[in-house]
Amino acid sequence: MAREGEGGRGRDRDREERDSEFIDRLVHINRVAKVVKGGRRFGFAALVVVGDQKGRVGYGHGKAREVPEAIRKATESAKRSLIRVPLREGRTLHHDVNGRHGAGRVVLRAAPAGTGIIAGGPMRAIFETLGMHDVVAKSQGSSNPYNMIRATFDALEREDSPRSVAARRNLKVSTLQARRQGGETEAVSEA
Repeated sequence: MAREGEGGRGRDRDREERDSEFIDRLVHINRVAKVVKGGRRFGFAALVVVGDQKGRVGYGHGKAREVPEAIRKATESAKRSLIRVPLREGRTLHHDVNGRHGAGRVVLRAAPAGTGIIAGGPMRAIFETLGMHDVVAKSQGSSNPYNMIRATFDALEREDSPRSVAARRNLKVSTLQARRQGGETEAVSEA
């Protein structure tokens, strides 16, 4: 019997170590009221972004009667929905990309080193937890944090690395990048 208890503690310790590699950012808390016979019952909804600052990020939504419980539920949900985003040199995007969800539209642009994160509220939380250092982002349309986060994740899921493009087209990465640079010089020489 004692061994079963030790195994359980070991699993909890492993889970804590795995969880400690993630950082989480609370993006939005919404208070809702349900009117009942005795008055109002308040509940809370939390929107949380979780990432490991090495290219993985996820978002989650949780609802409960107390704020800490709602945040805990949202964090658990975010850890279950992690995605991997390819980053150039671990600091920016490979290419510009657009994303949308509902009435929310976002434009994400790769930026040179030293630019920093130029983005508003919910998008900034995503980029910081993702580990991105240089990006320019613009939100168009809805400023609702839920729509902005979903639109940003839509854009990040469309992000491709040169390696994945080369694999899809049965080319070598060096050939693909040489063609890209060669195409730019040809266009300049023609003008």
